[in-house]
Parts: sequence; C-alpha cells; structure tokens
Amino acid sequence: MPALLPPALEPFLDLLCCPVCRTRLRPDRRSLRCPAGHTFDIARQGYVSLLTGIRSTSGDDAAMVQARHRFLSTGRYAPIRQALTRLTADAFPGHGTVMDVGCGTGYYLAGVLGQLPAARGLGLDASVRALRSAARSHPRAAAASWDVFRPLPLVDRSVDVMLDVFAPRNPSEFHRVLRSTGRLIVVRPTERHLVELRGRVPAMVGIDPDKERRLHRALGPYFEAAGTQDVEYTAPLTGQEAVDLVGMTPSARHLTPAGLSDHDPLPDQVTVSVLATSYQPR
Repeated sequence: MPALLPPALEPFLDLLCCPVCRTRLRPDRRSLRCPAGHTFDIARQGYVSLLTGIRSTSGDDAAMVQARHRFLSTGRYAPIRQALTRLTADAFPGHGTVMDVGCGTGYYLAGVLGQLPAARGLGLDASVRALRSAARSHPRAAAASWDVFRPLPLVDRSVDVMLDVFAPRNPSEFHRVLRSTGRLIVVRPTERHLVELRGRVPAMVGIDPDKERRLHRALGPYFEAAGTQDVEYTAPLTGQEAVDLVGMTPSARHLTPAGLSDHDPLPDQVTVSVLATSYQPR
C-alpha cells in the first residue's frame, strides 16, 4: 500500500465506491482511482475529495468551523457525546464500521472511537474546512467530502452504526448502506434546546415544533425506533462561548459575531436539550 495513503483510510478501500460509476476505488499515489479512470484527490490534511468538480454551498465556512472547535473543546456538549457513545456501544457488534454523516470537525466520531477500540470510523461532510479537523480527530477516523443528499459513495450493507448528529438525513441511502443488524443513531434538538440564547438573539434559527413528526414520517418506511435517550441539562456559558455557540450553528449565516453586541447581555447559562434515538432497519 502506498505510503501516501492515510492509514485510517486504508481499511475503507473495501467499502468506498466511485461516486460516478459505482465501481471500487484503489489507491494511486496521492489519490483514489476507479477502473474507469475517475480520480479523487487525497488532501494533504488526510481527507479524500469525493466531491471533485462540485462546489458545495452548504458546508460550514472557516469561521463556523473555528467557532465549533472552540465551543466543543470546552466540554459543554460532552453529555451528548457520552449518550451517543452509549447507544453506539449497545449496538456495536464488537468490531466493524461507524460512519458519521455530517461529521463536522469529528468531535462525536472521535468520542465514539475512543470507547470502541475495534471500530473504524468514516466521517462525511460537505465542508472541506471541517474535514481538515475530522481527518485528524482520531487515529482510526477517515474522512471524505460528500453531500448527504446524493447517493452515498459506499457499497451496500457495509456500515454497522451510522451517526447523524444535528445533520441532514437521507433515509433511503442510510438504509441501503446499513447492515440488516445495523443501527442509525439520530441526535436532534427539542424545542427547549438553547431556549435562553434564542430568546436573547431573535435572529437565531428556530426549532420547528413539527420536527419530530416530520422525522418519524421520513424514517418510518425504512427504520423503526429501538430506544431513545433524553439528554437535558443546564450548562454555564461565558460570553465567548455564547458567541461561539451561535457561530457554529446555521444561525451564523444570518448574524455576525459583531452583531451579537446588539443583544447584550447574552445569557450566562443555557439549556441543552436533545433526543438521541437508535433506529433499526426494517
């Protein structure tokens, strides 16, 4: 195997397929190539660019990634990661593959891999800036650029646990790539999530009260719930943490950090409230 291939990516060569013609990918110097000649570069930061030739507009920009990294490094969301890890461990077959869709900087995937020594992890995200961190988040974490709304670049029935944390979903593709014994774990906010911050910053994107019904309607044809954990607690916030918490969400597209000064004082604590559900394929 060529030395230029990141070690964490090597175990995924049996799972990844060419997003153009769906054939297997093989290493070719600093890239992956299929038999038809479609070539996908491996960035020096370690992720593979499967979205070659397509400019994504939905991924986090540099400022959002920096805000996410700063905030998550405080540990304020550690209970969410712990709940996600428990659900993954309960479903994991002992060894195999964990995939994180919309992985961001790799915070949640790295936490799971840290507790599952026989797992290999693959993070997919549209933001190349986030993937630079995700590819280095854990020695067993590989990363690739991808758009979740397109057919996933993996062979059928190849994933044991799929993580979807505050991320978009593609139920039919999730069902295709998950093993029949696999699990999809979805983490999403409740209406109480960050309520204090949203009350002070009206420009923040709200939480649709119909969110749960729409989730069940979308997943219902493909998955059934196997168990849910309700994670809710109050976390302290410094001024910088409040700014970063807003800055790492989609609300950052509507509000600059400087604009937050119009809403001072920001809250010094916030409610964190999410649901984490493990789904089994139908």
